[in-house]
Amino acid sequence: MKKKTVKAFLLIILALGVVGFILIYPKGSMYFYGKKTASIQEETTFYVPTGATFEEVLDSLQTKKMISDIEKFRKYANFRNLKQATLEAGKYVFPKNVSYGKIVEDLRQGNGEKETQVTFTNARTKKELAEKIALTVELTAEDILQLITDETFTNKYGFTPTTINTMFIPNTYNVYWDISAEELIAKLAKEYKRFWTPDRQAKAKAMGLTQTEVSTLASIVVCETIMMDEAPKIAGVYVNRLKRGIPLDADPTLVWVLGDFTIKRVLNKYKELDSPYNTYKYKGLPPGPIYIPSIQYIDAVLNYEKHDYIFFCAKEDFSGYSNFAKTNRQHEINARKYHKALNERNIYR
Repeated sequence: MKKKTVKAFLLIILALGVVGFILIYPKGSMYFYGKKTASIQEETTFYVPTGATFEEVLDSLQTKKMISDIEKFRKYANFRNLKQATLEAGKYVFPKNVSYGKIVEDLRQGNGEKETQVTFTNARTKKELAEKIALTVELTAEDILQLITDETFTNKYGFTPTTINTMFIPNTYNVYWDISAEELIAKLAKEYKRFWTPDRQAKAKAMGLTQTEVSTLASIVVCETIMMDEAPKIAGVYVNRLKRGIPLDADPTLVWVLGDFTIKRVLNKYKELDSPYNTYKYKGLPPGPIYIPSIQYIDAVLNYEKHDYIFFCAKEDFSGYSNFAKTNRQHEINARKYHKALNERNIYR
């Protein structure tokens, strides 16, 4: 009888020790639920959208290979009081081989990053722009697209759905991950005003162009050359044509109308397209931008090179640079050289 009492007493002490260990060292409790670390081999970003259910988060954790057994993790999470009511939305960044304890603790305490960075470049259309912005925030591209295609909304900032793209200055911006679409647009509008310093405004005025027109012209220049050192010279050609009332004859505007950005050779038949963006058919700038120009290209237009050239054509050596001309005769000679080079490379479209 005495031995049984001692045995029972020891079992009670052991049980109390286990409970005490778990209460004092909660992370130690993971050992009672199987595997204790995630399988990820590199830093991983994990999102918990606002309104996400606990089950959806578990599925996402498994999809990201952060947990291998949902049921075991669920038991451990429940023990650590991670459930629907305590789950915090946010953007989380977990190191490789992160412990389950760390995952649970962060998701329960909302230790996710409150700020994120929005970066957008190389966008031609509103859809592309919206998709790039939505990559690092909780918003969807549709949330953004709905606003920037709404005339009443864009008018609040002095733009139309056609010109609103010029308000977006490519850069990296710090925002809250769960920022609303309205708040995001308002922030970018403030950044736009900050970008257009008195010096830049004065240069645009001296050119006889509005800020929107400067950005629209820059959107053409960026599509004409990737050679930044030549951009001011090409901008100068277009400024000369605008001042003389000569159609811009800008091939990139025709490509934009066609919507096929793989085209390498603009054919004469394209020049007959009836669109206000057809700068062969209509004088002046198109109604809006055909690209989101970088700060460097906007400044290239504002600081355009003053010269007498009114023509330019890509060099036949495919170096990325251009041949410039003051007369149509010289331009035709340059164009024939380039077309001959295209034919030799079997580039017909």
